[in-house]
Amino acid sequence: MTQRTHDLAQMLLAAAKKAGAEAADTMVAEEASVMIDVRGGVLEQAERSEGRDVGLRVLIGQRSASVSSSDTRPETLAILAERAVAMAREAPEDPYIGLADPEDLACDWDMDALELCDPSAEPDPTQLQAWAAEAEAAALAQPGVTQSQSASAAYQSRNMTMAMSNGFAASYARTDWHISSVAIAGEGTGMERDYDGDARIFGVDLRTPEEIGRTAGQRAVARVGARKPPTGAYPVLFDERISSSLIGHLLSAANGAAIARGASWLLGKEGAEVLPASLSVLEDPHRARVAASRPFDGEGLPTAKRALVQDGVLQGWILDLGSARQLGLQSTGNAKRGLSGPSRPGTWNVALTQGTQSRADLIRDMGTGLLVTSMIGSTINPNTGDYSRGASGFWVENGEIAYPVNECTIAGSLPEMLMRMTPANDARTHLSTVVPSLLVEGLTLAGE
Repeated sequence: MTQRTHDLAQMLLAAAKKAGAEAADTMVAEEASVMIDVRGGVLEQAERSEGRDVGLRVLIGQRSASVSSSDTRPETLAILAERAVAMAREAPEDPYIGLADPEDLACDWDMDALELCDPSAEPDPTQLQAWAAEAEAAALAQPGVTQSQSASAAYQSRNMTMAMSNGFAASYARTDWHISSVAIAGEGTGMERDYDGDARIFGVDLRTPEEIGRTAGQRAVARVGARKPPTGAYPVLFDERISSSLIGHLLSAANGAAIARGASWLLGKEGAEVLPASLSVLEDPHRARVAASRPFDGEGLPTAKRALVQDGVLQGWILDLGSARQLGLQSTGNAKRGLSGPSRPGTWNVALTQGTQSRADLIRDMGTGLLVTSMIGSTINPNTGDYSRGASGFWVENGEIAYPVNECTIAGSLPEMLMRMTPANDARTHLSTVVPSLLVEGLTLAGE
């Protein structure tokens, strides 16, 4: 950990103890970022920011309070701790709060093995501008593209430190590189837009700006002339860009906080089939160069590889300490937290079993139906799993893409949808959520 962030974290803990806290945990974040936007071949916006923020949670008995600040002067830290303690004394009791037992804390991790920080120097803004300009030029070069909405390139570096009064202290550094392009095709009320982008921890892993811009332009052109699809029951193929939302809904239902509240359609289904027997959902928090990798969670507990769903069967819940205590279980090392507020359960890197067929194979085999490439809005009943979302994409007839579609709604029962999924083999394995295109039979479309 950097000495500066380590010292700030320890100062906050000391201030909390002096103010009367019985226990405390803190986070310190240092960030530096630069973002360049290009439009029309010229620089439209350049932003650079640097900052340091602190967050403190104090506990008094079964009461707690959280505060945060970007002012890190010693006198401010003292005031921050005093206010947090005063707030905690007035807070309602929560029988499930509390820090982890010292003997359960993570130890002996190898942060370097996760490769979360690119050792390369921060890029010069002129380099980022050149990337953004190249992406925009490639988009505009596509026949049918009428204008560029935006093209961007960005870099961010972060140093995070966690420290707790139970003895846990750790930190990690993280870098992020990003290139994106948004293109517009068509004229007047017939204009359509689409995008492409790439985000990586190491700059050398980024796809080329030319490829990103070209793909954004081609996607926008393909959407021109969109109309509503017919209404009825049809198979729906969720493109790899948005298919992870289906697995995200499953994981949200398996979240310990939802289970503890009794607000999940998965209640009572631990050990039951929730996916086809050929599919599993595996969590691996230790993958190198992947954004959601961590050797420890937000409460200092070790993370571990595990199956959330094994051969279609739900293995258990996603738990932090609070939800685990409420359910009479053990934490699964899935606590996430920010600078302000307590931890919450969340997943690290997850991957769904990939299939053996390509997306083109599934399009061919689906006959007539909808290929969804974009979704808006979301109505998911957490207790029943009733599903309804706005969508756009392409109508498929006789196994071939026929025309673009928009302004339609997909509806169904999420538990039933998940049991009827057929995966393609096109997932991007560098993402923290690895989910291929997914074909789901028998959904209701509301279009014309």
